[in-house]
Amino acid sequence: MTTAGDIMHRGAQWIPAHETLDRAAQLMRELNVGALPISDENERLCGILTDRDIVVGCVAMGHDPARVTAGEMAQGTPRWIDANADVSEVLGEMQGHQIRRLPVIENKRLVGMISEADLAAHLTEEQLAHWAESVYARTATR
Repeated sequence: MTTAGDIMHRGAQWIPAHETLDRAAQLMRELNVGALPISDENERLCGILTDRDIVVGCVAMGHDPARVTAGEMAQGTPRWIDANADVSEVLGEMQGHQIRRLPVIENKRLVGMISEADLAAHLTEEQLAHWAESVYARTATR
């Protein structure tokens, strides 16, 4: 059985909810990532911040990224998967919620992230095609 822990990218880092978006952008640059899980004061997942969120939700709206926090950008119920979950559960979670990045949690701690690149490296062509069709086809109709 292939698990979330087998396909995830290790070394994911939180951005605390109180940190500003300019700091989040700097951390994304340092880590060479396009998304960061947002943690509350107890290091619990409270959202995910993407580079697109910063640009579209802050900068394009005329807000100052040095004054807007990651927590202010957190919307909806954050999705995650346990490190021991089967890859079929990973796909179901990502497809069902139309998400392209999924934090991986083990013992209530962030241990990694699963992104499109991780799926492409570990799935069969058939699995990947089905995932892409289900995530992107519905997105395009919005």
